[in-house]
Amino acid sequence: MADLTKAIAAATSALDTEISALTNFAKSLEANLKPALDLIIESISETKGHVVVTGLGKSGLVGAKIAATLSSTGTPSFFLHSADALHGDSGALTPGDVLIAISNSGETAEVNAFVIMAKGWGNQVIAITKNANSSLAKNANAVINIAFDKEADPLNLAPTTSTTLTIAAGDALASALMAHRGFSAQDFGKRHPGGALGKATNK
Repeated sequence: MADLTKAIAAATSALDTEISALTNFAKSLEANLKPALDLIIESISETKGHVVVTGLGKSGLVGAKIAATLSSTGTPSFFLHSADALHGDSGALTPGDVLIAISNSGETAEVNAFVIMAKGWGNQVIAITKNANSSLAKNANAVINIAFDKEADPLNLAPTTSTTLTIAAGDALASALMAHRGFSAQDFGKRHPGGALGKATNK
């Protein structure tokens, strides 16, 4: 049997790194989240718009999850890949939509190009990034800063801590919006009739 001592130590270190990052993020959550919440609530209540989430690579995969969570919890949302947006799919963005743009560095070219397009059309933009001084942050109307010390993998390279924090930011947004509008288990059940969750909420 292989000696997995180093492997288990790396796994433990990864979780410790992410737990520490989440704890620090939670400490600044109110200041971090409130401008984005205000923007979404005001824009959607006035225009009946959507929350459109965009990103590239791992940020895109996480963005798709955030959009799905928002939709199932009462905030109409969909994911739009940043590269696809630059090749015609930006037409899905309508007046009143709020764009959540995700880029850990804040310098992803396709994301920033889409953000500039959206702002030119009058859409509000929320950035999720670790770099508060990035091009993305400077072009956004509100910034959720996921600042952290290091990625959780042994090389400090793979998107690990950054993706965990981004998912957490999306979950926090969804939870806050649910509480604000009084979203109930019955409301959830109407959107989720299938599977075990559907059975539990549609008795």
